[in-house]
Amino acid sequence: MTGFPRYAIYYTPPADTALSAFGADLLGYDAWTGRDRPCPDDVVNDVPDWAELTADARKYGFHATLKAPFSLAETRSERELCDACAGFAAAPRTVPMIRPVVDAISGFVAVIPGEVSPALQDFAAECVRAFEPFRAAMTAEDRARRKPELLSPQQRAHLDRWGYPYVMDDFRFHMTLTCRLSDERRRPILSMLQARYAALGITSLAIDRIALFCQPTPRSRFSILASWRIADR
Repeated sequence: MTGFPRYAIYYTPPADTALSAFGADLLGYDAWTGRDRPCPDDVVNDVPDWAELTADARKYGFHATLKAPFSLAETRSERELCDACAGFAAAPRTVPMIRPVVDAISGFVAVIPGEVSPALQDFAAECVRAFEPFRAAMTAEDRARRKPELLSPQQRAHLDRWGYPYVMDDFRFHMTLTCRLSDERRRPILSMLQARYAALGITSLAIDRIALFCQPTPRSRFSILASWRIADR
């Protein structure tokens, strides 16, 4: 199995924003502090098994994947990875802007773009390529856990090339709020989360930063080591 610690390059909103609080409250965990936080009482009252429905997402914290979790290559260090993140963020580029909405994606409920953003797709692909030299080679066990037999030929190619199947043309930006739900369960939960999100009044979101997350041990949750704002062109 993959060695630890594991690292990931994610987008996550700044700690002092309404969107960050929205995600951390619903997941019951704040990746900025590495601490639990109570889920809203009204959500737990409406959905008594809310903690169970958010257990998987809680492990990773509120985020959108840019470079999926990986172990460091033997010749690389955490300090070098931090320096690479800083260098990547300092290079001027067009900062993607999206209209964020709460909706279903592959059975999950998540914050997703209201429309496809070519700039965001390009940005995510840049992240995959830029940090690939830091990723340790995938083990046979890790590959098997991805169930390659259920992936498309292109996704299997991505898995073998980049260690993760949902990259490049298969990338879909999402900030997960629940586990995969049946249609019957998802409908009322989606409506409830959409109403809570609408109250925030967020109509646009700049994907203007990257954050380095770390999972020290298999039983640990991911937490944020550092974040960097992207230099806008």
